[in-house]
Parts: sequence; structure tokens; C-alpha cells
Amino acid sequence: MSTFTLKDRNMGCSNCGGGGTPGGCQNNGTCSSGGCNKLEVYDWLGNMEPANGQTPYDIVEIRFKNSRKGFYRNTKNLTLHVGDVVVVEASPGKDVGVVSVVGELARIQVKKKSPGFKPVEARKIISIAEQEQIDNWIKARSLEKDAMYQARTLALNLKLGMKISDVEYQADLSKATFYYTADERVDFRQLIKDMADTFKVRIEMRQIGVRQEASRLGGIGSCGRELCCSTWLTDFRSVSTSAARYQQLSLNPQKLAGQCGKLKCCLNYELDMYLDAIKAFPKGNLKLKTDKGTAAYIKTDVFKQQMWYVYEGEMNSGLTPLHPDRVREILRLNKEGKKPHDLVDFKDIVAPKEPDYSNVVGQDDLTRFDKIFKKKKKSSGGSNRNRKRNNPNAQKNNEQNGDKQQQNKTRRNQNRNKKKPNPQSKEEKAPQGNVKNTGKKPADKQNRRKNNNNRGNSPNQNKKNETSSE
Repeated sequence: MSTFTLKDRNMGCSNCGGGGTPGGCQNNGTCSSGGCNKLEVYDWLGNMEPANGQTPYDIVEIRFKNSRKGFYRNTKNLTLHVGDVVVVEASPGKDVGVVSVVGELARIQVKKKSPGFKPVEARKIISIAEQEQIDNWIKARSLEKDAMYQARTLALNLKLGMKISDVEYQADLSKATFYYTADERVDFRQLIKDMADTFKVRIEMRQIGVRQEASRLGGIGSCGRELCCSTWLTDFRSVSTSAARYQQLSLNPQKLAGQCGKLKCCLNYELDMYLDAIKAFPKGNLKLKTDKGTAAYIKTDVFKQQMWYVYEGEMNSGLTPLHPDRVREILRLNKEGKKPHDLVDFKDIVAPKEPDYSNVVGQDDLTRFDKIFKKKKKSSGGSNRNRKRNNPNAQKNNEQNGDKQQQNKTRRNQNRNKKKPNPQSKEEKAPQGNVKNTGKKPADKQNRRKNNNNRGNSPNQNKKNETSSE
């Protein structure tokens, strides 16, 4: 066995165009789609031994770049397992691939994929790849990206209406296959000569469709998942706009087209179900006649079992949904020459269903967080503003609190006025010569100092001060 590493065994990493783990993968070949390869096969018969006297099946499925696979014959009876790198015959030269299916499961794959396969005409497996051959193979993969860009430049210089989308080098570097798409027939004889002079290998041009191009390049669809054509889809059936009409989809090419520019393959997935469901509906080309007017068919809702009608000339009046049985009833009345009064009389009124659970903790109450929680501490101005914004009753409470504060303020002022003595009444009662009993208190420190100095002065000085004060 060769020294083939685990990273190289998962050829989702080394078998890609540029080599190494693809950008954004970060799974190292262990993603749900089986690595970066298309249609990875799990050998669920690998532990089964052949019956007595039965020789093992000598056809092996080999995987190459992208989705290219082939069946080869193990004429040398090599002991092969899934993931082994082998050297096989090619035209011309040799190529290197990875074993994907062996044993009885390969027999099932041959019957499924190639019913007319002839084992005698199958190419042979030469040997298990050695490390030198694996290194050359990886080197060939690293040359493919630059070769594609150079080939595009040569095609532009020749003004050819073609797009080169992928390149595949053979492992022995003897041949390079260029895959291209073109709307018309292209004469690329001069291009092959220029590429042969540039790359010094045998050139093979292979034209593919736009769907095959998208499957080889890969990408992410509008659904958010990998493209079906690059992961599991093998056959590309034709998709028509009638598939969108049956599913009542708007005929918008931007929404219905995939990355390949064609209609999305997923439009065919549920088409059979819609066709079976539409059989239970009356034909939409029949009009309903009533006393109010003639109603025309607009659309059908397959899941709700409803057909929508509108009166002719009254498009703004609104659509009327009717059950298919009701539509048949109106059509039957019209055949008998009768006309119902209005379509609204045949409209089914559906009562809203109550929830099956009980509202225990009030999870259905939208105003359960609007309660006001009183706090003991006085709130600041910013908190009051937030309360006013969040709670509609906060403004009324603040106005009431403001009125109470104003009333308390007036009461305090009245009490202060009551406690203050009237200076004029005291002066009338006090003797005229005594200035100390005027009831006036020093207003500042300077007056206090003067009074303290007056206490220490002589009686004559006090008289002078009294006369001066008068």
C-alpha cells in the first residue's frame, strides 16, 4: 500500500479542481453529501462474504474528478477497498482514480447505471498507485486552474463564442480535457493548435450543457442549500412553464430560473402531486352566473381546497373563496337555468379554532408587563421620564403628586408665618430707650461681632452707640 494520507483518501479535498479543502467547507470531506464528490456510495454490503464457491465480482467502480465515474475490471484480483487509489487504463496512457464501490454493491450499480455494460469490453485496473504516481496526480490537479484561465484568454483572442468552464488533466500529464458551453456551433481547430503549443499536451474539447456546467461548478441555490445537480441529481429532465402554472406560481423568470439560467429542476419535484390534486377541482375556464353578475375564475389554493372568483367589472370588490363542491353546485344550477343570488351565500364560514392548551401563567396576555410597580425610594427625573413614556397612567399620577406637593408647600409657609412674631407689636410693648429688645436678630456675622463688642464696652460707649444708631 502507498503512503496515501487520510486527507487524500477523502478525495473531496484533493480531487477538487484547485486541490485542498474548498473554501467555506471546513469539514475535510466529512459533510452530509459524502465529501465534495457527487453521489457518494455507502457500501452496506461490505461486511458480507460471498457464498461458498462464488468468486468475488471483478468489476469495480472508480471515481475521478467531480462526478465522472467508470467501471473497470480487476483482472489481477487485487485486494481493493473503498478509498484506495488505483492506476487504470486510459486512452491514451494511464489515469489515477479512487475506488468508490466494490463487491456485490458494484454489481447492483452496474445494473442500475449501465444496463448494457459488457465486462469483456471494460478497461482494466493496472495496479495500486504508488506515492510517486500520487504526487504526479496531485501536481496535475494543481495545473488545471491556470490552464483554464489561459485557455479562456486564447478563446477571447480568436473571438470564439464559447465559455470554457472546467479542465481535467490526466494523471500522467499526457492529455487535458477542456469542458465548454456554447450557444452555436464553434470552429475551434485553431484554438486546439494554440493550446497544444501552449500546454504541450494532447487537447480534447468536450461540449456540455448549461445544466452540466452548473453541476460541475456547484454553488448555493435560492433555498439556501447546495445545488441539487451538484449533489445528487443525475438526470436533467426538461422543465416547462406549465409546471409553474399548475403549482399556481408567478411566472417571474428571475425567481423560476436557477444558476444555470434555465428553469429550476425542483419545479418537477411536486408536479405529480399537484396534477393529482387538481383533478378534484372543477375546470377554471367555466364562469359562474348569479343575479348579481357573472363571476370569473382567478386562482386555486390546492392546500386549502378553495377556488377564488371575482365579479366581472368589479375587480376592486374583492375575491370570493369557494369550496370546489360549492362551485359544482353553482354550475349545476346554471345548467338547470337557475341563478343564485350572490356568491357570498355559498361561502363557507370557518370558525376560528381555540388553542388546545390552557392559559396558565398568562402567556397570551399582551399587557402583562404594563403593570406599575411602586418603589419606596424617590425616583429621579430620568426615571420619571421613562415611566411617562412606558406607562400611560404615569402622567396622571405625577400630576396628582405635584398637586399634593404644592398643597404641602403652602401649609408649611402658613405655619412659618404663624410662628414668626410681628416686629411692630413687639416694639410697641418694649420701652423706647431699650434698643436690645427690638426683637431683631443679626443677619450676618458682622452684626454678631458688633453685638459682642458692645457687650465688652463701658456704659458711656454704649450710650454713644445707641445715639448713633438712632
